[in-house]
Amino acid sequence: MRRSALGSGVTRALVFSTLFPNEEQPNHGVFVLNRLRETLALGGLDATVLAPIPYFPFKAPAFGRYATFARAPRAETRDGLEVRHPRYLVLPKIGSVLTPRFLYRAALAEARRLAARGIKFDVIDAHYFYPDGVAAALLGRALRKPVVITGRGTDLTLIPQAAGPRAQIQWAAREASAMVTVCEDLRQRLIKLGAQPDRVITLRNGVDLDLFAPRDREAARVALGLEGYTLLCVGALIPRKGQRLVIEAVAQRPGLALLIVGDGPMREALQALAEQLGVASRVRFLGETPHRALPDIYSAVDALVLASEREGWANVLLEAMACGAPVIASDVNGSAEVVGAPEAGRLLAARTPAAIVAAVDDLQRNPPARAATRRYAERFGWRPVAEANKVLLLGVAQNGYDGRYDDKILNQIRVGLASAEEGRG
Repeated sequence: MRRSALGSGVTRALVFSTLFPNEEQPNHGVFVLNRLRETLALGGLDATVLAPIPYFPFKAPAFGRYATFARAPRAETRDGLEVRHPRYLVLPKIGSVLTPRFLYRAALAEARRLAARGIKFDVIDAHYFYPDGVAAALLGRALRKPVVITGRGTDLTLIPQAAGPRAQIQWAAREASAMVTVCEDLRQRLIKLGAQPDRVITLRNGVDLDLFAPRDREAARVALGLEGYTLLCVGALIPRKGQRLVIEAVAQRPGLALLIVGDGPMREALQALAEQLGVASRVRFLGETPHRALPDIYSAVDALVLASEREGWANVLLEAMACGAPVIASDVNGSAEVVGAPEAGRLLAARTPAAIVAAVDDLQRNPPARAATRRYAERFGWRPVAEANKVLLLGVAQNGYDGRYDDKILNQIRVGLASAEEGRG
């Protein structure tokens, strides 16, 4: 392999995404950090992270999530990684088509500051196609660096429905040396948008099998004060996540209880719904919860329910299963690729409260052994994902900007990916 931009023989990636944890939002985009951390642990690759944050001038709590942007640091070290948080302009509602340009300008200025310090890189590893991937493609063209773009969900299911973003996504797909999607459903969507099939690779997410492992179930239930069959929802309280449907399902079964982890704009409406349906005493809102506290909750409950309208590859499904809890998930996008056996849980026949009740009833009648659910999740550890990601990034970096469509190199990458993925089974 050619020597890196640092002259050390170690390839350096510039990881670029607005989906990345920061001091104020420690759970934000943690899946990007996880894949990166596991890849770097294999050696032979180094990284600097550019994780831009929208500009907002006021830090007062009265400004809600916008104040969170203002309070986030300009730079920090996270898991030993240098992470830079340049600010970029966001014009709500009217400026979404311009956002990739604003993001690109902030990234270019920061990349030049890094270069002035002697920090250069060989490949851009971008996450989320719009606006991040488009901005990364612009950055790659300006700096003559090859770009890998990962599509993760809404960036390929919803955003392309708008003509302006769709055209920019299609342009970025032509510019990228290689593209990754976290499930096969998203790969097919990207190909339908015009991406060259042999440059789009499915590389699933993984789960931290050490962190997400079964805990003392009885102790966990006592700590949470659980009695009876208890469901769990984990995720942002936004309409597409479908917590409303789960609350309505709980109202149809007097013996059910529900824990809801997460926060968001729907919280008050969901609490009001629980009151209205007479199940407020059986529905508890736990708010934002650190990742390290989740295994105890997963271990305590009987099943996780994810009734999303759309998902790329939902990490919470694997997290729950790794702790021994079966899952109930809407049959959208990559969920069927995650919930692939009876011991994993159930896919919903429809995205309705009645279908959720039917799936819960089936799980209660035919509960999988929690040890079997854990064994199923063990197929999805991070190691084969990290190995495949390393092959991809090193191969693209070796190919360089001028040779980014070289069929021989891309074929080597695919062979290496297939070999690494054998570890999954």
